[in-house]
Amino acid sequence: MHMNNEQKNTYVKRQITDALLALLKEKPLSDISVRELTDKAEIGRVSFYRNYQSKEDILREESDRLIREWGDLYASNPESAPETLFPSLFDFYRDHREFYTTLYHAGMSSIMMETIIRTIQITPEMQNLEAYMKSFWAYGIYGWMLEWIKRGMQESGKELTALFSLARQTQ
Repeated sequence: MHMNNEQKNTYVKRQITDALLALLKEKPLSDISVRELTDKAEIGRVSFYRNYQSKEDILREESDRLIREWGDLYASNPESAPETLFPSLFDFYRDHREFYTTLYHAGMSSIMMETIIRTIQITPEMQNLEAYMKSFWAYGIYGWMLEWIKRGMQESGKELTALFSLARQTQ
């Protein structure tokens, strides 16, 4: 099969990402060399450096790719509504639990937080109130996600939303 340059690059990035996630299950990120990563991915070192400046960039890119994938799915679903946003997001994270739990166990859950903040689009140009409200939601979502991952991602998105509603009522 002949691949164009974009397909080749997508293949290389997928190989690198999969190899890094596999290695993270065995050892900390700091103990994984670029050589070991590229050997496991069966690609050359040049391919790594053509695409990434650091190993963390691989995880950031995958986190961003996944949140865009969720956004596209959510936007294209005719049943999407404001009340289905959080259940949909949590269900998507649960569907991709291997990535998110690997990030968590590797001590890299801050990458999830960075992705959430970028997605919510908190910018220095915003009025203070808007920035504070968006920060409240971004860090709240991240906190719920983190605790949920720690506890094994047991609940569905609907169950988590029901728990959140219950928590608001008891305050």
